[in-house]
Amino acid sequence: MINRRTFTALLAGTAAAPTFAWSQTMKKSVFYGSVGPELTLYDIDVEGAVLAKRGTVSTPGANIQYVWPHPSKRYLYVVSSDGGPGTIPGTKHIAQAFRIDPASGALTPHGEPAALPSRPIHCSVDSTGEYLLTAYNIPSNITVHRIKPDGALGEPVAQPAKPDTGIFAHQILTTPGNHSVILVARGNNAEPKAPEDPGALKIYGFKNGVLTNLGSVQPGDGLGFGPRHIDFHPTQPWVFVSVERQSQLYVYRLQPDHSLAREPMFVKNTLADRKNAPPPQAAGAIHVHPNGRFVSDQPQFRHRGI
Repeated sequence: MINRRTFTALLAGTAAAPTFAWSQTMKKSVFYGSVGPELTLYDIDVEGAVLAKRGTVSTPGANIQYVWPHPSKRYLYVVSSDGGPGTIPGTKHIAQAFRIDPASGALTPHGEPAALPSRPIHCSVDSTGEYLLTAYNIPSNITVHRIKPDGALGEPVAQPAKPDTGIFAHQILTTPGNHSVILVARGNNAEPKAPEDPGALKIYGFKNGVLTNLGSVQPGDGLGFGPRHIDFHPTQPWVFVSVERQSQLYVYRLQPDHSLAREPMFVKNTLADRKNAPPPQAAGAIHVHPNGRFVSDQPQFRHRGI
């Protein structure tokens, strides 16, 4: 049975960064979709609204959890695990780099896989392309791996002090200036045998792959606040936060010191009629349009431990 965690998809960009020399430059967009351990390449026919399957690669014995492209668009990073939501910890958790063919978008394994400590739930690459950041929800955790000049994965960066990772990390991103990192810690709703876990946005300084605690942003003690994902406005210092457990959208200001303002600028409901919405519908992934004029949120059905 396929659940929402066994399918992820990513649109790869069309142009190479000018600092890299390509034998060819990609002239088209391609689409990657994953089910289980398989990552499939599709060509996009925009006029016909059709995806044409072109090829598939697999991760070794582990279901794909998330993918993220290198800023150069030359490499794609995939984190996978044989664990599952909730109480299925698994025993095999890896990060793998793939080379992207500039002409076709085809993927080829690149370098050696890196072992991860537990089931990853999200990954991203910083804007310099030098570090892969990975978030884990059970237990809440972060790792930072170096990316070698050739795009292959290197060793993890030792953290002098343990970062404050809150409860149930769900996403990790560097801020636009690459001076800080935001970890979204969702927390959990109360259950018959478990009290509510508070949510928060954990802010870290970021230099040479090292994370330093800068602060934690949440309303009050974080109870009644369950953030899931964030995205950034393309030109303004605005951080949009999808609050899963309360079906809300928060907007925070990114401060000149690369931290977040303590109080949100705006709070909006994501459901037109929260009282009559089909339970347990909740806010999901969030994306800001490249023109900065629209924010989209993907609703999803939530269960504890996903």
